[in-house]
Amino acid sequence: MSESQPRHAVPGAEAVEVLPHPDDILQSGLANPKATRTVRFWAIPIVITLTVLAALAAFYLGGILRPMTNLRHFPIAVVDEDAGPTGAQVVKGLLSGFEKDDAYDVRVLTRDQAKHQLDTGQVYGVAVIPPNFSSTLQAFAKSALTPGRVERPIIVVSTNPRAGALGASIANQSLTRAITMVDHRVGERLSQEVAQQSGPRPMPAAVTLMLRNPIEVQPTVHNALPDGTGNGLSAFYYSLLLLLAGFTGSIVVSMLVDSMLGFVPAEVGPVYRFAEQVKISRLRTLLIKWALMTVLALLTSGVYMLIAARLGMPIHHSLQLWLYGVFAIAAVGITSTSLIAVLGALGLLVSMFVFVILGLPSAGATVPLEAAPQFFGWLAKFEPMHQVFLGARSLLYFDGQADAGLSQALTMTAIGLVIGVLLGAVVTWIYDRRGYHRTPPWLEASAPSE
Repeated sequence: MSESQPRHAVPGAEAVEVLPHPDDILQSGLANPKATRTVRFWAIPIVITLTVLAALAAFYLGGILRPMTNLRHFPIAVVDEDAGPTGAQVVKGLLSGFEKDDAYDVRVLTRDQAKHQLDTGQVYGVAVIPPNFSSTLQAFAKSALTPGRVERPIIVVSTNPRAGALGASIANQSLTRAITMVDHRVGERLSQEVAQQSGPRPMPAAVTLMLRNPIEVQPTVHNALPDGTGNGLSAFYYSLLLLLAGFTGSIVVSMLVDSMLGFVPAEVGPVYRFAEQVKISRLRTLLIKWALMTVLALLTSGVYMLIAARLGMPIHHSLQLWLYGVFAIAAVGITSTSLIAVLGALGLLVSMFVFVILGLPSAGATVPLEAAPQFFGWLAKFEPMHQVFLGARSLLYFDGQADAGLSQALTMTAIGLVIGVLLGAVVTWIYDRRGYHRTPPWLEASAPSE
């Protein structure tokens, strides 16, 4: 072949326009050597990266800095078991203390109802008025005038760390504060009654002080978490691992498959090479990536469980947790892979926003959604991270009960998986039908079929 003859000209063809070979482009210097000297070259990476990092800061800090200010329909409960009339009055006083705004969702429940809602993570804390509250309060008032043993009436505040450590702390603070306000009102009434009974004779200062605060708050923990749960953070970190396995795995699988098929270069240190390009459709390439993500999900979920068990994390439903991990990883990985296949490099940024930037602050794990800005509560209705967390928390802390979040997690994750499959399959099929092949023009005629 002479040097003047086009390298890829087809013999016998007339007036065929031949595109230059990539090696010729590099050797001839067609790439503009002044490209790095333009403002656009430096501005685009900086602006895009700065936008992503600013979004990280805004969403992450905005979701955690003011939990008490952002309280909205925060679920707590009151249980009245008092055999006398005072318990109902205390309940009324507690409710009046929470009626100022919609920050709290105060539920008056029976003991069985309260236990069920605690055991399924539906409330963060419960105030229980015991059966002998009225009688103990009466005896306490009499002790101010007669010698004998003094016993203060008790209200038990039971918190639920399995629903969230911060949520349990907020519930304890809120219920204790409300009980303290009721305590002052009961104390004023009790002091007046005792003063009327004692007559003009002044009461000792110690008795007066005692009567002002008759109610004792007894804090307890409902179904305390065992050792090895990171004080209630193990479910969050385990769900984060599942999500990152799908998200990160999709990036690695997409990059390696495209490299081995010859669509992108393989670069390791100083070695830079293109594999022999395979003539394969976009849809079939995506199906290969999905298959790899499914195998990766099966293996990764098992590895996670093995590592967690070796580190001492309690796992009571091994098979269910493994299956759920496989499902979550595959759903996230397949959806992320579809976004990359549909949007190209932009799909990486979209996946990062969907699964990481918007996902973590709307997970409802470290900060309850009822204590986060309302925007994150709206995101949590469909954000994958929140759904994965609900499922992991149910299996790890709530005995895998469906109404503890597992049912919602499975349903929403399945919907997300279906959307990801349809998006990837339909759009890549359209790309193939319209001729948007990934094979460069100079290889279309000569690339070997798979």
